[in-house]
Amino acid sequence: MKRFRILLVCAVCVAPPLSTAVQAGVPSEAEIRLGSVAMDIPAEMYRRLAPLTKYLSATLKRPVTLKLSANMSAAIDEVSNGSVELAYLTPVAYIKAQAKGNVQLVAKTLTNKKASFQLMVVVRDDSPIKRIQDLKGKTFAFGDKAAILQRAVVVGAGMPLENLGEYKFIGHYDNIAKGVANGDFDAGILKDTTASDWKNRGLRILHGSSPLPPYNIVASSKVDAKLLKQMRQAFLALDTKNPAHKKVIQALDDEYDGFAPARDSDYDVVRRLIAPFEEKK
Repeated sequence: MKRFRILLVCAVCVAPPLSTAVQAGVPSEAEIRLGSVAMDIPAEMYRRLAPLTKYLSATLKRPVTLKLSANMSAAIDEVSNGSVELAYLTPVAYIKAQAKGNVQLVAKTLTNKKASFQLMVVVRDDSPIKRIQDLKGKTFAFGDKAAILQRAVVVGAGMPLENLGEYKFIGHYDNIAKGVANGDFDAGILKDTTASDWKNRGLRILHGSSPLPPYNIVASSKVDAKLLKQMRQAFLALDTKNPAHKKVIQALDDEYDGFAPARDSDYDVVRRLIAPFEEKK
């Protein structure tokens, strides 16, 4: 899976010489800063997200610039305190930002026209493991240590982490898939699209989570109702049938094919899953 996931970032970010908005001749009104956490060097992030910032600048008629955060905690703080007006967040990051009472949902992402995804526990095709309970004492591969939703799904399926033989955090979904396929781990957890990619490449789906709400775009509470409405309209108007729009949508992730309206209650399923982990803090 070619996922442009916003999870890691360099500590030093060099801004482009001029915002795309200024170059396009957009009226110089109050600047809108789009916050994200990047998994690539700053120059590549600016290049990759240029179609999105340029589109938003033209549509909202004011400069839109990218602001990279040091990590997801910083991204949450920055949109919560108004250091950025817009942010692209994971489901869990949105929940944490919303708990501060300072963010407003703009839209949620669509993949294959669905505003949800699943996390899949996978094993090798030839594995004797047939049930979640069979994972007791086995080795397991997770992604990022900060991705508590992955662990919450495994625990919610009936396998306490302490009952696993060993588990490690090995980063990207492709690393997990390869680790399980190569026999380095007995099982691992993948996003549904990655699991589907590997179904005919040596992996078998053992368990699928319930549908989960996707990544989202949020606005700071400092954004007024008029601008918030314009932001929502800008994202919801994007259509992959328009080649220019497709580039804008896939600037965030090449698997996305649009945006949909979002409600806070859409994320309640994630709140329930991660609650036991939050209580342990």
